[in-house]
Amino acid sequence: MGCHQSEHEQWQQSDHAMAMALPSNKTVIGNFNNQKAIHYNQEALFFTAENAFKATISDSETGKSETFDIKYTFGHYPLQQYLVETDKGRFQVLPFAWDARPIDQGGQRWYHNYENEPISSADRLHWRQPLQNWNGMCADCHSDELKRNYDPQSNTFNTSYTGINVGCVSCHGVMDGHLLDVQNDQIQESPSSAHNAANQWRLLDGKDTAVWVSEEGEDTAMGKNRNNEFMQTCYACHSLRAPLSDGFSASEDFLDQFAPSLITPPLYFADGQIKEEVYVYGSFLQSKMHDKGVNCLDCHDKHTMKLKVEGNGLCLQCHKASTFDTPTHHKHENFSAGAQCVNCHMPDRTYMGVDDRRDHSFKIPRPDLSLQFDTPNACMDCHQEKGNAWAAKTLKQWFGEPDTRPTKQHLMRLRHGQQISINDHVSIVQDRSLPDIDRASAISLLRQASPQVPANIYKSWLNDTSDLIRLAAAQNAGNLSPQQRLADLTPLLKDKAKSVRIAAAQALVIVPLKQQDQKVFTNAFNELLISNDVSAWRGEGRINQGNLAIQTNDPIGAELALKASVDIDPYFAPAYINLADLYRAKQREDLVGVLLNEGLEKLPQSADILYSYGLHFVRLKQLDKAIERFYQAMKIDPNNAQLAYTYILAKDGKGESRQALDELKVLILTYEDKSALVELGLYLSQKLGSREDFAFFEMVPPP
Repeated sequence: MGCHQSEHEQWQQSDHAMAMALPSNKTVIGNFNNQKAIHYNQEALFFTAENAFKATISDSETGKSETFDIKYTFGHYPLQQYLVETDKGRFQVLPFAWDARPIDQGGQRWYHNYENEPISSADRLHWRQPLQNWNGMCADCHSDELKRNYDPQSNTFNTSYTGINVGCVSCHGVMDGHLLDVQNDQIQESPSSAHNAANQWRLLDGKDTAVWVSEEGEDTAMGKNRNNEFMQTCYACHSLRAPLSDGFSASEDFLDQFAPSLITPPLYFADGQIKEEVYVYGSFLQSKMHDKGVNCLDCHDKHTMKLKVEGNGLCLQCHKASTFDTPTHHKHENFSAGAQCVNCHMPDRTYMGVDDRRDHSFKIPRPDLSLQFDTPNACMDCHQEKGNAWAAKTLKQWFGEPDTRPTKQHLMRLRHGQQISINDHVSIVQDRSLPDIDRASAISLLRQASPQVPANIYKSWLNDTSDLIRLAAAQNAGNLSPQQRLADLTPLLKDKAKSVRIAAAQALVIVPLKQQDQKVFTNAFNELLISNDVSAWRGEGRINQGNLAIQTNDPIGAELALKASVDIDPYFAPAYINLADLYRAKQREDLVGVLLNEGLEKLPQSADILYSYGLHFVRLKQLDKAIERFYQAMKIDPNNAQLAYTYILAKDGKGESRQALDELKVLILTYEDKSALVELGLYLSQKLGSREDFAFFEMVPPP
């Protein structure tokens, strides 16, 4: 602040500066004047007393009522949340937030975080559960140099930070020697700054879109050569990712500190548009902007983080106005909503009830894809009554045929849950005209197709120059033979990216290694252990620990970890299922039944637990009980063809083949992917000697 006063003043205008704060009359923007808020069975009273901001949360379902001091404010606009301490060192996000928008936009009110759905105390999304925990879920992106300091043994936190909000160190790293360097006149421009300062975006004669060129001329530089390494720091918070260590540093690469989520369902729509709360990383890496070298600071001020220019002027920095900001291009009246670049190319979705966030993949509206894959498109934001068929026809008349490259079609079918051939699957990954994140995502979806990729091709993915391709290939190497894993994954134990090293170690846990590779494996394996410990505060982390213990022949450690998963995250269905599988492997069916029954008491609408319970009764040869559970599971999750398959198979096993076949003929019409059900129908038809039924299933159209 002493030396960089202007930058500090600009930063104070940013969301970063208001990411978190101690409660005061200046920082608290919610109305705490004895205000009540009600959501189904939950009620809150916000008030002040004893010079403190307080909240009383009552639950008519449990009969509990608790009063808490507000310990921190969290964010400021378009909503502000509040943190309370429920146990020593453990902070939870209150279930009600303050809508900070103006009254004419529906704001200035208290609202529930899940406004349109009831959240009972027996719900993983309840505010007292791990998924609403500040220490684990939110903290590292709202404060400087945060350490969770989670102790898996006691299930406690001792979280610390050096700055309560997102300050200088979060983006610039630790600068301990900076002042000394200034005093000794030893400051040098970073390679990134020096490279970018000598270049700029230019709209050259005859071009409609700017290119990144050097001062010496365009022959030395296109955007792909631009140094955008600083964005690794942006990605750390503006991505959906799994941490690999406790805390992160601006001086380390993103993939050395995190394993990012890829473009897969249900996080994204089939065409890659954002669906769940995935932030910006996955979206932006799909874009032409990213491919051409555009970075965050081309649009956002580096300290206020606000847009550099409002309206179409932002895009017209690089896109020729006479070509793009005209009805000839956008087909709408100038200055209308339809003429705004972002409304067509960056449609928004609402998260956290009131927070509209724009898609950063900068896609072209594709109503033709909406017809095929049920994806959203910007046209329908204003022309819902006319429908996608009209919009697709109109866009084709205006702009001609849309991009129908086979690999893109294969990719969207894959993301939509449709079966594709292994050749089509491989073609997606091999198409280097696609963004790396799309190709990596296709690798991560191999389990939806035949996993038998030719060994030489899979090896090329493990050796790819793209970190994301190597990471996805290593993460999905479980279907490779032990010999292939040993040969092709061992070199990745020394990969430059920690995320790749950890994925390689995970894949090699059960593979006997050569003596000379033991040391490097141990180093990567220890990194894997740390990454599991970092996430052990939630059910998924404990399951990862348990599965690793199973792989390393540690049944006691596995049972302890999986029991802990149930204890700390009691409304997480996989916790019960994984522990039940462990008991089954130990031939303790008595414990399996008790555990799954406990799981159903907590989660009566869990199709997965019901399915697992049904399999348990199959093993006990109690088919009536198995069929009952399979039927319940099928009704809860009517889109899961596997549940219908198992239900029909169980009825056949009980000797009710005719009834099973008749039910299958009705059920099969409701599923998109009918392939397995068709095979089952053909089998039952042959078994019963029914040519008519056999012909029926032969005529079922493929997906």
